[in-house]
Amino acid sequence: MLLDTASLYFRAYFGVPDSVRAPDGTPVNAVRGLLDFIARLLQDHHPDDLVACMDADWRPQWRVDLIPTYKAHRVAEEAPEGSAEPDAEEIPDTLSPQVPVIEAVLDALGIARVGAAGYEADDIIGTLATRAAGPVDIVTGDRDLYQLVDDRRGVRVLYPLKGVGTLQLTDEAWLREKYGVDGAGYADLALLRGDPSDGLPGVPGIGEKTAAKLLASFGDLAGIMAAVDDPAAKLTPTQRKRLAEARPYIEVAPRVVQVARDVALPEFDPAVPKEPADPATLEELAGRWGLGGSLQRVLSTLS
Repeated sequence: MLLDTASLYFRAYFGVPDSVRAPDGTPVNAVRGLLDFIARLLQDHHPDDLVACMDADWRPQWRVDLIPTYKAHRVAEEAPEGSAEPDAEEIPDTLSPQVPVIEAVLDALGIARVGAAGYEADDIIGTLATRAAGPVDIVTGDRDLYQLVDDRRGVRVLYPLKGVGTLQLTDEAWLREKYGVDGAGYADLALLRGDPSDGLPGVPGIGEKTAAKLLASFGDLAGIMAAVDDPAAKLTPTQRKRLAEARPYIEVAPRVVQVARDVALPEFDPAVPKEPADPATLEELAGRWGLGGSLQRVLSTLS
């Protein structure tokens, strides 16, 4: 089981009242909400391995170099020119202080927490899902990861509808019914349609339904662009014109939209821990941040 950790703690932050606070009055709604999510996922799905995948860089420069608008609307503060630090993401004031607490609690529990410089959590998930020998459940509120769905390899996405107690089990049959594509085709669909939440412009005039029809007719993005150059191909004049004009975008966008699958990762133990890795630190964190029943539910599920 691979967790898109930021996606889940954002969801927890907005789903749990900020009246949930530590003894000193600091909001811990994201921390406790995420712990409740993890307890429920462990209880309902019993994974052998669990990895909390992290954004070491939420807006990698190599993606921005290809498409400058990539996540540009979410930049709160640009890093100084030449700096090795990424741009600062716009995060609610009371959420950002909770992220180090989340990281510390996961480490003390012994739940693997994995990131890699220059990559997003999506890329860590893509790499681990590609490496996995057995079935993989990806837990995320980000539809971008639908591109990893692969029935043959047992890779599916568990998309939270109401917390993680009600999950949409996304497999290839669901994708075909909803979007008319399989997992491999979803990245091409997203690229053509565009995604305002990620600053991806898409091809003007090509919406989701048209993109799905083009992919059904021509197979994949390469097939569509070959059709643009083939006067006999069944494209409307408007589609041919729009796709031809968007060629510079279409040539670079796949590297931005497709998750990386070959990231060099540090050594880590993905096994679900049976007991905390650092009980003393965990006890100190529990007292300082008032983690109460949320932490106890995780511990009881592990044991």
